[in-house]
Amino acid sequence: MNIVEKGKWLQRGSLFGVILLVFSSLIFQGCSQQITGASFVQKTNSPNDALIEGAFPEQPSPFASMNTAGLDRYLPLVKKYAQEYGIDWVLILAMMKQESRFNHEAVSYKGAYGLMQIMPVTQIELAEKLGVEETITPRNNIKAGIYHLKSLYAMFENIQEEDRTCLSLAAYNAGLGRVLDAQKIASYMGNDPHRWSSVREAFPFLTKKNYTLHSRIWSDGCPPSGYFRNPRQTVEYVDNIMISYDRYSLSLK
Repeated sequence: MNIVEKGKWLQRGSLFGVILLVFSSLIFQGCSQQITGASFVQKTNSPNDALIEGAFPEQPSPFASMNTAGLDRYLPLVKKYAQEYGIDWVLILAMMKQESRFNHEAVSYKGAYGLMQIMPVTQIELAEKLGVEETITPRNNIKAGIYHLKSLYAMFENIQEEDRTCLSLAAYNAGLGRVLDAQKIASYMGNDPHRWSSVREAFPFLTKKNYTLHSRIWSDGCPPSGYFRNPRQTVEYVDNIMISYDRYSLSLK
């Protein structure tokens, strides 16, 4: 029945025509409107469930963002130097994901380079300590990064393992001096400076706007390592690595 014919039924006052018009309109609208509230997951009693679910792609793995080709190439080096310096190799993978997304050519706006994003000044120092000419190539960059993390780890002795790891990661990102300054603030506030939760809470107080607090802690009124513009970045850095570490530990170990 077309639109003109429907109008004639209405003009005649036919109740049957009204009903037919509404019914046909619903049919036409049902072809163009999106059906909401439907869920294939909820249909558990249908024998065709397997076929329906198989027509859709599986949910991406939390490790899908990992550069598989890069890992195949670098994983032996990571395991080798992690074992040499006594660091969990899965933690190094979590760091590499956060630092460079497994791109050995990654360069930060501050000039940090490579898989482990080592700063230029630190590269020179580490190259001398390791007896290598450079720390830019993947092999040396991985070795230098793991060595640097181990050196920072050694600065936090007699501390609970997870706290020690988090403090070391924070120092890797922000510098050892920043962590020591945050520990000083944590101690002043009556919190345990050896706990990551205390240092995590103290980091925001390293910004310039907290100069009044600084004057109570340091005689010159300023943290020894200077003001920290973006302490939240370091906190997120540590948090993200620990999240990746937990996921990788379940998948790779």
